[in-house]
Amino acid sequence: MNSGKYVFAQLIEFLPQKTFQRIVERYKGDKYVKFFSCWNQLLVMMYGQIAGCMSLRELVDILAAHSPKAYHLGLGKGEIKLSNLAKANGTRNCQIFEEFAYNMIDIARRKRIDTLFKLHGRFYAVDSTTIDLCLRDFWWAPFRKTKGGIKIHTVYDVVTQIPSYFNITAAKVHDMNFMDQIKYRPYAYYIFDKGYFDLARLYKINIMESLFIIRQRGHLQYKIVDGEEVLDGTEGIFRDQSIKLTGYQTKKKYPGTLRRIVYYAEDLERTFTFITNSFDIKAEDIALLYKNRWQVELFFKWIKQHLLIKSFWGNTENAVRIQIYAAICAYCLVAIVEHDCHLNRSTFEVLRVISASLLDKTPIPELFERIPVYDEEICKEEVVQLSFNF
Repeated sequence: MNSGKYVFAQLIEFLPQKTFQRIVERYKGDKYVKFFSCWNQLLVMMYGQIAGCMSLRELVDILAAHSPKAYHLGLGKGEIKLSNLAKANGTRNCQIFEEFAYNMIDIARRKRIDTLFKLHGRFYAVDSTTIDLCLRDFWWAPFRKTKGGIKIHTVYDVVTQIPSYFNITAAKVHDMNFMDQIKYRPYAYYIFDKGYFDLARLYKINIMESLFIIRQRGHLQYKIVDGEEVLDGTEGIFRDQSIKLTGYQTKKKYPGTLRRIVYYAEDLERTFTFITNSFDIKAEDIALLYKNRWQVELFFKWIKQHLLIKSFWGNTENAVRIQIYAAICAYCLVAIVEHDCHLNRSTFEVLRVISASLLDKTPIPELFERIPVYDEEICKEEVVQLSFNF
C-alpha cells in the first residue's frame, strides 16, 4: 500500500475501474460529458457515504474545502458543483450503478467465501426493509394516504455476510411477491421470516430441490408421519416431527411431507416452531440457521445508520436508486478491503476508522495496528448477529 496516498485514494484501488467503464460505454453514460464523468460521480457518492454526509450540500461543501486535494484523492480536476451533481443523479441511467453494484457483490462474495461458519453449505436469509418517505417530496412512491415509501428486498448470504440479490420496489409491494423473483439454487437453504409463509410458493421451492426454513404462522392441521414422541429438550429441541398437512386448502398447496421442529429459546423464555423441507441436518442446526437470519436485519440496520440511505440526497426515483446502489458499493468495498488487508475486523469497525481517516496518508493496515482485536464471542456486534429477533 502506497503510504503517500490519501486513504480514500487507497480505497479506490480496490474498485474495478475498467469494469465500470465497460458498463458506462454499454449504456453510453458519458456521452456529451466533458468534465464530470460517471466514474467521478460514483466516487463522489461513495465518498459521501463513507464520510457520513447528511446531504448533497454538506458533501459538496466538504469537497470544496479540500479542493486542492481533489486530484490526489482520485476525484479528478475541477470544482464539483452542487447543480452538476444533483443533475447527474437525477438524469443519468441508474442501471449503470445497479450493474456495478452487482459486480461489487460478486467480487466481495468470492473473496469472503472462505469465511468460517459452523455449517457447510449455502445459506441465504430473505427479508426486506421499508424506508418511509415524505409523499410530498417523493410523489412517485405512494404508500399510504399521507406517506410514501420504498422497500428493499434482499437475499443475504449468511456465510459471506454479503447480499447476493436485492430489488427496490414500492413499499406497498408484499414480501411474498419477492419470492417469485428469487433464482433458487438446488440444495441451498433459504431462511424466511414468517411474513413469507405461503405454502404454494414454498412447495415450488421444494420442487426446485432447494431447501427452506420458515417459522410456522397460524395453526396448521396436520397428521404426524414420524417423530410423535416428545423429546427431552436437549439443545432446546422438544419436538422433531415429519408431518403431512390435512387441511382442505393447505394439503392442496403443499402435498409433500414437511418437517416440524419445536424449539425453546431459554434466553428468551419462548417457544418457536419451524417448518422446513430439510430432513438431513440436525434439528438444533435448523434453529441455529434461523437464529443467523438476524444477520440480514443487522445488514439493514448497518446500512441505514452507517451508510446513509435514510436521508436521501435527491427527490427523484433515479437519484434515490443511485444513492442506494452507491451505499451497497461502499458496503462491499469495506468488506473487500477488510479481506484483502487481512484486518480481521467487523465491517462496522473498518468503516468507523476509515470514515475518520479519508484525508490521512497512513496505509490502511497501519490504521488498525494499534486497535485491539476483540474476541468474536464478546464483540457486541457479533453478539447481536447471533441473537434471535422475531
